Parts: sequence; C-alpha cells; structure tokens
Amino acid sequence: MILPLAMLLAAAAPAGPADSRSDKARFDACVHQSDGDPIAAEKTAADWARTGGGVPAAQCLGIALSAAGDWKSATGAFTTAASLAEQTHAPGAAELWVSAGDAALAGGDAAQARTLLTTAIAAPNLPGQMKGEAYLDRARADVAANDLGAARGDMDQALALVPADPVAWLLSATLARRMGDQARATTDIKQAETRAPDSPEVLFEAGNIAAAGGDMIDARAQWTRAVAVAPTGDIAQQARAELAATQDGAPKPER
Repeated sequence: MILPLAMLLAAAAPAGPADSRSDKARFDACVHQSDGDPIAAEKTAADWARTGGGVPAAQCLGIALSAAGDWKSATGAFTTAASLAEQTHAPGAAELWVSAGDAALAGGDAAQARTLLTTAIAAPNLPGQMKGEAYLDRARADVAANDLGAARGDMDQALALVPADPVAWLLSATLARRMGDQARATTDIKQAETRAPDSPEVLFEAGNIAAAGGDMIDARAQWTRAVAVAPTGDIAQQARAELAATQDGAPKPER
C-alpha cells in the first residue's frame, strides 16, 4: 500500500549508509527495476520516500505500483508526487496529475480520473501534446461515466491538439457511432485509416461503422482485413464473431 503524504514528507534517518547517487540516477534505477521486479521497486521507492525522497521517490512508487497493476495505490502515489511538486515548485506537476488521472482510469474509477485530469488540463504549463492526450483520456473517463456529451467536447479538444494521433480519430469515430452520428463516425474513421491503415483496431471499428450504416459488404470486408493483419488476439476474435454473425449478409443486431 502507498504511504500517506505525511509519511512521504517525513525524513527519517536511513538505516544504512546514505545513497550517494543523484536523484536522477536513483530514479532511473528505480524505474528500470520496476520493469523487471515491480514488487522490489515498490519497496525501493517506499524506502526512498521515507528518507526524504520527495517527488522522484513518490513518482517511482507510482510507476512501480502501476507495473504491479495496483492502480488504486498508484493513483495515490502519483497524486502525492503531483502535490509535492506543486508545494516545492518542482517541474512536472502537471504531467504527474496526468499520470494520476490515467492510473485512476486504468483502475476503473472514472469519477476520480475526471477530477485528476481536469486538474492537469487546468495547469498552465502542461505541454500541448500532453494536454491533447489528457483531453483524450478525460473523454474516455467521460464515456465510462456515461457522459457522452462531455466526451464529445473533450474529444474535439483532443483532436485540435493532437490531430496526427490515429487513436484520437478512432475513439472519436467510435464515440460518434455510439451517439448515432453516422456521418461523423464515417468521416473520423477515414481519418484514422489514413494515419493507421493496418491497425486491426481501426479496421474492426471501420467494420462496425459500416454495419451501423447498413453497408454489410464493406463491414465484412473491414472485419476480414482486421483478421488478416492480426490473426490472433482479442480484435481477431471479435472480428471473426461478427463475420460469423453476419454470414447471410444481414445487419448485425444493435448493441
């Protein structure tokens, strides 16, 4: 479990010799450790935090907890890191709010994700590219909260900031389909296809959108392409299911 903020701020005397490495060197080592052994990295980061590690220790704790799939605790660790960064005027607070929001979203807490990502977006020093991704992530949280109107607004903000991102166009197209806007869905999925023509996710959604518009020939062609470019995995399984369900060329049932 993550340490409360008060404990992270408290500086206790280290049990052994002081680590003479720079904060950057310790952080890089901790992140590298989280790739191979997130449980050990969590202990490393927590020990560092207890001895006054501040922002980098809390951030690495969040990374280690994320690698271990403990999203709730990771959200708390990134929130601590962001708060510490703001209190000490350290750089990167806005990016850390994004990390906190993304962890909350990954953990299924859409309400908290929206709150944290709103804090990130409001930060004056969040880079444009990252702000676009933050809007995109908040749109995903909006959808999870069944607030499709808010999701549309956030998605449009994301597209304005990261127009080269095929995932943004894919999610925008999917949202438009869910909202019954067939024209917008068709336009946006074509934008996604232009940027990622061999993406199975894009091809699968192109099939869904074609089916929603009643064009089962194109729908089946897109699902078939999705299977061809990535024969294994969840997308291929879903595409095969749609192909099997529409063998007679009839539109698939509404979902």
